[in-house]
Amino acid sequence: MHPLLNLAIAVAVVFILIIRLKLNAFLALIGAAIFIGILSPQIPIEKVVGEVGTRFGNIVGRIGIAIAMAAIIGQCLMESGAADKITRRFVAFLGEKYSSLSIVASGYILSIPVFHDTVFYLLIPLARAMSVRAGGRHFVLYALSIAAGGSATHVFVPPTPGPLAMAETLNIDLGLVIIVGIVVALPASICGWFYAQFIDRKLNLPLREAPGLSLAELEEIATKPESELPGFWASLAPILLPVILITSNTVAGTVDPEGPFFQVTEFLGNPSLALILSAAVSMWLLAHHRRWSLKQLAKPVEHAIGSAGMIILITAGGGAFGGMLQAAGVGDSLGQVARDFGIPLMAMAFCLAVLFKIAVGSATVCMITTASIMAPLITAAPPPYHPVYILMMIGAGSLVGVWMNDSGFWVFRTMTGLSEVETLQTKSALLVILGLTAMVVCVILSRLVPVV
Repeated sequence: MHPLLNLAIAVAVVFILIIRLKLNAFLALIGAAIFIGILSPQIPIEKVVGEVGTRFGNIVGRIGIAIAMAAIIGQCLMESGAADKITRRFVAFLGEKYSSLSIVASGYILSIPVFHDTVFYLLIPLARAMSVRAGGRHFVLYALSIAAGGSATHVFVPPTPGPLAMAETLNIDLGLVIIVGIVVALPASICGWFYAQFIDRKLNLPLREAPGLSLAELEEIATKPESELPGFWASLAPILLPVILITSNTVAGTVDPEGPFFQVTEFLGNPSLALILSAAVSMWLLAHHRRWSLKQLAKPVEHAIGSAGMIILITAGGGAFGGMLQAAGVGDSLGQVARDFGIPLMAMAFCLAVLFKIAVGSATVCMITTASIMAPLITAAPPPYHPVYILMMIGAGSLVGVWMNDSGFWVFRTMTGLSEVETLQTKSALLVILGLTAMVVCVILSRLVPVV
């Protein structure tokens, strides 16, 4: 069987299992990986399951600890009130006039260690409270501001699972991904904020009742004294610490890879260790602020690890799926097609990500699967620019095509009280703006700074 036919069948299997049969993404990806091995003449039939297990284990070994620690950080930031403190300080710094921009900044920062849906749950009560202060107006602006900031860093900046897994799959330094991801996400978020202002004026939708807190409770949140929250810099510490440690390792390795400072940063800047240290800081922050014992701290930690388990399984399942595609010779065949037809790698990465996003719904599954397909292609036909830009193009494509099969679509629709059509006009359209902006930024950067 030709490798590209194997690829087409494998992709169809994933689509059918997830979309038509509603099978769990992890089971679908593992099943597709085994199916690829059975169809491929390059893999002995007796070694198929062993190959899948090996490739699955390799991914878990590289990113499992990081994802688990990121989940703990997010849980502790929420329960300690640190996330609320960060948001309020941004509002105070930018002023009430630019309060929506402060929510963009809050979503942008918080979605680096916290899953975006969780960030939206966290910030939507504040957005509703701001709308109450504004007389029930501009709710769409405030709600979309969360998505404008949070969605961008969610797909571009590790340690969220998508970009973390892509960095491992494409063998790109994690510190470099963080730096470039922050640069790409910023203009995308700002353009999304401008669209949020435009669509808010056009639709002029009032604040509506929605699941969660009542309007009276929202007013209580808006007037809650900051003295009950942790300090600002203490709240930021769990977010800044891993970013500083990981990026310092990248910088030290570039400037003086043989020096003693690099030996220190190489140890402390290991993504798993950096996030372990950050998780310890976030746990201390929660225990100190709530005056909890270690026994009381165990419950939120266990909850966070439980929620991270499925993400780790799906991420590693996607890695196994991609690894079996590589073993089946798909990368070499795609590389030949790209050379024969002159298809730019960045264009292929973006279009494949859009296709998977529309079909699968999950941005994380979309990014992992697309990166797995692109990895052997990059090896077969190295681009004239750093492959980190291909990673960013995959992230950009994963933002496009949000509709009813995406859990984030229903989170936004339910928590805002908007209709399905209004959600398509607001959230879905906003993410198209984010994705296209990021795509343009990636193309420009690959021309201006091809080697980073």
